[in-house]
Parts: sequence; structure tokens; C-alpha cells
Amino acid sequence: MPRATRTRRVGTSITTGHGTDRPEPAAVDQSAADPDHDEDEGAQSAVSEPTAAAAAAVSTGGAPGAAVVGGRGRQTPSAGPARPSGRAPRGPVDRVIEFVYKLASSTLATPKVAAAVSLTGILLVMLVGILSPNYNTLAKVPVTYHTYVAIVLPLSGKLGHLPDWASITLTFTAIILQCVGLAGLLWANSRGWRPNPRHLLLAAAAIVAIMVSITPVGSSDTTSYAAYGRMANLGIDPYSNGPNALGPQDLYAKIVGPMWWNTPSVYGPLATWVQQFAALFGGKANPAAAVDVLMIMNGLVFLGVGYFLLKTADDPVRATLMWVANPVLIQQLVAGGHLDTYVAAATVVGIQLARSRSSNWRYLWVGIAIGVGCCFKINAALAGVAVGWVLLTRREWANMARLAVGGLGTVVFFYSFFGLHAFKQVLHASSLVATPSPWRAFQLAFEFVFDQFGAKSTGQALSTDIISVSWPILMVLVAYAIYRKFGPDQPAIVTVPFALCFAWIIVAPWALPWYAAVAWVVLALVPRNPMTRWLTLVTVYLALMHCSGGGPATWANN
Repeated sequence: MPRATRTRRVGTSITTGHGTDRPEPAAVDQSAADPDHDEDEGAQSAVSEPTAAAAAAVSTGGAPGAAVVGGRGRQTPSAGPARPSGRAPRGPVDRVIEFVYKLASSTLATPKVAAAVSLTGILLVMLVGILSPNYNTLAKVPVTYHTYVAIVLPLSGKLGHLPDWASITLTFTAIILQCVGLAGLLWANSRGWRPNPRHLLLAAAAIVAIMVSITPVGSSDTTSYAAYGRMANLGIDPYSNGPNALGPQDLYAKIVGPMWWNTPSVYGPLATWVQQFAALFGGKANPAAAVDVLMIMNGLVFLGVGYFLLKTADDPVRATLMWVANPVLIQQLVAGGHLDTYVAAATVVGIQLARSRSSNWRYLWVGIAIGVGCCFKINAALAGVAVGWVLLTRREWANMARLAVGGLGTVVFFYSFFGLHAFKQVLHASSLVATPSPWRAFQLAFEFVFDQFGAKSTGQALSTDIISVSWPILMVLVAYAIYRKFGPDQPAIVTVPFALCFAWIIVAPWALPWYAAVAWVVLALVPRNPMTRWLTLVTVYLALMHCSGGGPATWANN
């Protein structure tokens, strides 16, 4: 990879009803022709053809937009991106390019308009959560003929609920507006707008404070978290049993999405302890209180990462727009209450430690930080492998050893409390395939061919084995291609972890939008670059495909 040279309330409602190669801060390029300036291998070719220019224009400035704007920033006048000269758009690609140029030169790239669009996207998500239960939030589950159990957090369930068609329409519209608003804010930033990052953080904190008091939107994972915590508190091993082990009448089991009733935990021991802590507040009969505590803790970690980036990033404004004021992440991580926020927190601390100029023993702490991330979700190991690869190319053997001791030691220590069988479900989950992934089409084609000979199950097993072997190899190849998109002046200790984490999201057979949290937090450390646009598009695509609130999304979760 890197070159060696370089319904009871507040609850529940049971109702009736992440070297020393850290660069100097980069000067802000005021050219708006390419918000995600591509510095591929040093020299740049002139952009004269529409298609080449498009690659620049499609850029969203470094990340899809910031949802919240907290103060009046400085904006340097700019004419905006120059359109490709010559001929009129000919095909679909050229037409899309022309459309992007128009957007980047429009009022959308002004802070007020971009902020308004972003906030509208966030408010629509809030509305869906407030008017719960509905298709995009946690559903209500019948207990008896006259009663049901539903998760209704403090600001939800008071104004009625939305029909399925309305919640789906509002959620899809919200996701698209968040993407467009984020692009506008980053375009504005690339044109010279420099808002006070502290104001952005404060405004984001206000939004998060509201969001954590609303029923989760787009996923039912928080209910599984609560159930695993309840199981652990009762002495039931969450790594060997699914929530159904709580019994058919247990309220924690009833609120879990039907797809996950029999699924043991795939999360690390630190995640289980967080879940146990939250379940203490819910007791036996109030799972929504447990979900509320999980949401609050997750929101605090999200804001904590934003503050850490503000204090340590080379460009705090960009980093703030990329993370804490990013409307796409606010919905996926905060409104969804996902543990990936904890993974991103541990990973960015580890990577920033590696970038510091302190003693080489810092790599021990880098390993510990990433190891902590692995003890929430194992995908944090990708960042550890990437940092290790950078050290390998530099032949820093002692530092590699420190990294390994810190990381592996942390993982072994915490997993020892539950046993190595806790990895079993993680290995099983690596073989799952979701419909948005191209791997699903491959699997279905394989099954169809074998089914013609009456051996569909054999085809399914064989295709699963082929996918399990193929996707890690393809991930490495894609990661290398992504890495080469960064200029030689960018620190490999940052770009390599990003490349591997992003490649995982693209290539893995089972990928969800909140899995992009680590890629986002690492990319926030890099000046404008050519990868933000792609990370945005992938995240938003996955968000549109997976926003059913844990219900049966026939086009995705199968």
C-alpha cells in the first residue's frame, strides 16, 4: 500500500395502545472548481474535458455537508466552478455533470441555503421519530389482544403516528436533503466560508440533545442492544443465545426486530457492558428506558468525537463539517443509536496518537485504543491492520511489535471475560449477504443454476464459500486503488486506514450505512481530497436501502 519512500413512556410504552509524518496544516485552496481537489501522484493534468471536470465538480468539498451552522462565517467571493467549455451535454453522464456544475454554482453553495436544506433533512427525521411507531421506527408489538409494547422515548408518541407510506416518503426525502445540504455546505467551505467550529459544535449539541429523546429511526439495533444487556444481567450468555432465550413473554425479546430474535450478539465485550449498564435502567418491564440510556450515551460519544476533532484536527472547520455537523451522520449514528460511534471514537484517538511526535511507545497506546474499538465491533481491526502495514513498509519492527502487543493484548484481556466463543457469531455474520451488495446477485445466479439440477442448497453453500474467500482479496485491491487517489503529501498513517475501511464498506457482502462511521472520522483528518464524494454517495445509497426501522425491507434485508 504506502510507498516506503514516504405504551409506557420514557421509556417504554407498554401501552394499549482514531509516524511522525504529520503534515503542516494545508492552506485553504479557494478555487471552487474542485472542492475535493485531486492531488493524485503530484502532478495534475489540466481539466478540459467535461468528464474529467466532472470528477472534480461532483466533489462535495470533503464530505457531505454539515447539518448545522452555528455562527456567521467568513465567505470569500467566488464565481463558482467553471463549466466545461465547448459542447453541450451529449449523454447521461455529461448531463449529470452539467447538473452538478449548476448546483455548485447555485445558491445551494451558500451557507444559509445549504444549512437550511440540511436542517430540513434533520427535521424530517425528527418528525418521523416523533410520530412513532411507524414503518421507519421501532414497531409496536402485540402482547395480548388488547395491549402492545412499543419503544416511545420522551419526545415521541404524543402526536399520533404516521402511516407507512408517509414515514417512508419522509425518511427517503430526509436522506436526500441531508446529502444535498452536506454537499452545499462543503462547496461553501471550499469557496472560503470558514464558520466558527465551536458554534457548529454547539448547534450540533442542541440537535443531538433532541434526537436522543426521540424514538430511533431507520434501525431496530437499539432494541437488540437492550435485549443483550438484559440477557447478560440475567446470566444468559448473549454470545451463545439470541434474544428469544429471554422467553416468549419477555418485553425485551418482543421489541427485537423479527430478523434478529434468534441471533446471538456480534458485538465485543465492551459493547455488552454498555448494554448491561443501560438495561439496568430498564429493569424487567421498561425496555424503552434502556433504549433511552443507550441513545443518550451514544449521543455523548458522538459529540465527544466532534470535540476531539475540533481540538486535534489540522483543519477543525472541515473536520467539524465532516463529523459533528454532518446531517447524514447525525441521522445514521445518533438517530439510529448505533455502536459504530464508539468504534469511530476509539479509532480516531488511535490514529491521532500515531500521528503525534511523542515517543515511539505511543504505538503501544495506538494498539490499545484500536483494541478498545475492536471490543465494541471487530471491524476496528481494519484500522490496526492498516497502521501496521504503514509501519511494515517503513521497517519499524519495534513499533509494529508495540502496536501488536497493545491491540492484541487489549482484545484478549476483555474477551477473556466472556471466552473465545464470543467470536463465533462474528465469523458467522461475515458470510451474510445483503441485497444491495453485488454479491447477492452473484449468489442468486449461482443458486439458480444449481437449482436447475435440483441442488439449490449446494449452490448456496458453494457460492457462500466463494464469496467468503473472494471479498477480502477484492477489498485489498480496492483499498490500494483508493489509497493511490491521495497525493504523496498526505500522511499514509491516515490515508491507508481510510482506504481499507472504505474498501470494506464497498466490497463486504453485508454493509450498512452506519458502518461508514470509521471511514468518515478518518477522512475528517485529511484536507480536501477526491474520496469525499464517493464516501458520501456510498453512505447515502446504503441509507436509502436500509431505513426500515428493523422491519421487513423486501429490497434490502434478505
